[in-house]
Amino acid sequence: MMASLPDQFNALVIGASGTIGAAFVDLLRSAPRCASVVGLQRNLPPHLDFADENSVARAASKLAAGPRFHLIINAAGLLHSEEFMPEKRLADLNYAQMRATFEANTFGPALVLRHFVPLLDRERAIMAVLSAKVGSISDNRLGGWYSYRASKAALNMLIKTASIEVARSQQNSVLVALHPGTVNSRLSQPFKGETIGRPAHVAAAEMLGVLDTLTSPDSGSFKSYNGSELPW
Repeated sequence: MMASLPDQFNALVIGASGTIGAAFVDLLRSAPRCASVVGLQRNLPPHLDFADENSVARAASKLAAGPRFHLIINAAGLLHSEEFMPEKRLADLNYAQMRATFEANTFGPALVLRHFVPLLDRERAIMAVLSAKVGSISDNRLGGWYSYRASKAALNMLIKTASIEVARSQQNSVLVALHPGTVNSRLSQPFKGETIGRPAHVAAAEMLGVLDTLTSPDSGSFKSYNGSELPW
């Protein structure tokens, strides 16, 4: 697993309490070539909560004293909550839902880019942020899910833009937006995720397989769990 990374590589998973994040942590901890796995979440120190801007900087500062990371995965995100479901119509749009969705899917990951890119190893490093195919503007044929689609489209632009800047000083780092597909998780359960989704560990293994193939020219790309390139 992750044979393209140096032996005894160090990994970090943000959103480690979620279904997919926990699967990434489990797989990486069982990989003989992985020396360490740090899982960040809201409820355990060092706390990282996208609702608290300063928590992202504090978590990065605490980890800066340790080894540099060869792999960073942001698996945190929000599609629905106890308060709302994805909007189907323009009439459903409201500030509270849009703020919460963008905070989790765009603003938080943007701060992860700001504070955690400096923690990437200079020899070879990959930072993957889970996006979604429905964030593709050119692929949008069904409409709906306004906030979620828009937040992921904005996230994709952040990844693309950051990859250009990072390439100037960290040529061996790869930044990528990664579509996980349908996974049997809390996020997908209201949408038949239990029947059409893959187990989280299967999805995580597929995504790690894709990440293992990436090289510097792939930085700033939008990839699917099956390795295909997705349209912006």
